[in-house]
Amino acid sequence: MSREQLVSMTRRNITHSKNGTVPLEDGVKRIPSTNYYDPARWQVEMDRIFRRVPLVLGFSVELTEPNSYKAMDVMGTPVLLVRGDDGTLRSFVNMCSHRGAVVMEEGTGVTRRFSCPYHAWVYNTEGALVGMLDKENFGEIDMSCHGLTQLPVAERAGIVFGGITPGMHFDIDEYLCGYGEMLDHLDLANCTYVGKQSVGGPNWKLAYDGYLDFYHLPILHKDTFGPTYNNKTINDAWGPHQRNVQPDERYLALAELPEDEWQITKMVSGVWTIFPHISIASFDAGGKLFMISQLFPGETPETSVTTQHFLAVDAPDGDRLNIIEKQMDFLLHVVRDEDYYTGNRIQRAVKTGVKSEFVFGRNEGPCQRFHDWVEDLVHAETEADTAALFAGAGEFHHP
Repeated sequence: MSREQLVSMTRRNITHSKNGTVPLEDGVKRIPSTNYYDPARWQVEMDRIFRRVPLVLGFSVELTEPNSYKAMDVMGTPVLLVRGDDGTLRSFVNMCSHRGAVVMEEGTGVTRRFSCPYHAWVYNTEGALVGMLDKENFGEIDMSCHGLTQLPVAERAGIVFGGITPGMHFDIDEYLCGYGEMLDHLDLANCTYVGKQSVGGPNWKLAYDGYLDFYHLPILHKDTFGPTYNNKTINDAWGPHQRNVQPDERYLALAELPEDEWQITKMVSGVWTIFPHISIASFDAGGKLFMISQLFPGETPETSVTTQHFLAVDAPDGDRLNIIEKQMDFLLHVVRDEDYYTGNRIQRAVKTGVKSEFVFGRNEGPCQRFHDWVEDLVHAETEADTAALFAGAGEFHHP
């Protein structure tokens, strides 16, 4: 079924490329400009979006070995991802049950035991408390009740999804609305993790708008990669998750072949986004290189932090690693000095209140769809309401 969807999407791209057309939304959409800085609104977004829905916390290739782990901070919550001896991936709050110390420093590694740096309470890869310093003098406690606090986690398409609210439940397949099968075609599970870098930005929605918006490409990026792109978008959606691609004349070569000979690798170009905070784009850096931008809100409504993760197809050698390093430097420059430089200036300007609305045109359907979902989730009063939105989203459709 997923290959049939790719073929359908490619067929549509070929038609638009031949005709010089693009799909358009029914009308213009207006968003209150206060949505980008109002503290009360921002707090509701944190509570009803980022603390309720699955977030991308990492990638399977970061945790391949038994007993491998990744410790990270997610919006103020210390998280510990662990691959057990049994191959099962688990997630915990990275916080000792004794007196709250963070157990593992941020980073990755391999270990069978996690020892708290404060008083040396020891946990295994299943999160159980298995050792206590001076246990005989501590007093009577039930060690089975003092393990690490578990968090929900799931893997799909080489991507690690998790929640940061203890006790929350999610159905990852329902959340992805059929999108997981499409992400499988990117083959991220068989890539090599080659690096990461972070950059600060504006309000999380203001930053994310840029990943969904092709309208700005030849203008804002005129001195970098803009000249190789047009400003047109063909969009497909699976619930809130989207794939945006330009009318691509390279697809016209496929039109000369029978559809059963269309290679999947030739049909997966464009930008793939995972709501609410991930963008996946690919580049040529001596071979295919994925940049996966993982965007989290900052500590205030006016800030965000984006980590660019780089996954390479195949295992790159020394020469290719040099090419990848240069590409990483280039992409950091583009995002930091063009996208987020502009976004931070917008952030300052919008707070003047001079403009009460932002306007999204008929040609900016991906942004319109994103804000529709944000609005629906903000008004979902309970976790059940949130789950119902994804359950009712259906699967693939051509907007």
